[in-house]
Amino acid sequence: MAAARSRFPRDGSPLPLAFLTVGSPVAQRTSTVLVYSHRPEVREAIVIAVGRRPAPDVGRVKFLEVGGIAEVLAAADAGEVDLAILDGEAQPTGGMGVSRQLKNEIDDCPPIIVTVRRRDDRWLATWSQADAVLVHPLDPLTAAETVAAVLRRSQAESDTADTDGAAAPLERG
Repeated sequence: MAAARSRFPRDGSPLPLAFLTVGSPVAQRTSTVLVYSHRPEVREAIVIAVGRRPAPDVGRVKFLEVGGIAEVLAAADAGEVDLAILDGEAQPTGGMGVSRQLKNEIDDCPPIIVTVRRRDDRWLATWSQADAVLVHPLDPLTAAETVAAVLRRSQAESDTADTDGAAAPLERG
């Protein structure tokens, strides 16, 4: 019977990045992503496009789907959200207005991604103070990469705050 070969180096050399990433505390972290739209089919499209694991190094995401502004405000104010994805076309209050309200009223506001229907509406993200913008129809690769990038930035700042005692502000998208 042949001896089993280990995939891990015995000479003390570093492990391949894939092993380090998957086993890291960040990769094991679960982030709560709030998805706001008055239309269930839009919320579903966002959840499907982003997926449960947008990138190996940011860990899994758990979605909190909400259809009303009161639910968004309550969850963000309570600190239950690591990222909010807001439908810019939601009724009666659009995601851009909600984004601006959250950024101006909550001291420790989670990062926000706003979805828009027209590429030409991306400029409104500047006004809404969103951290990133996605355009419908959502491309799963772009959606996952965008969510992963925003979560990485947020997690890095959170880790810095844990060691330094103060968080640096997020760059605005």
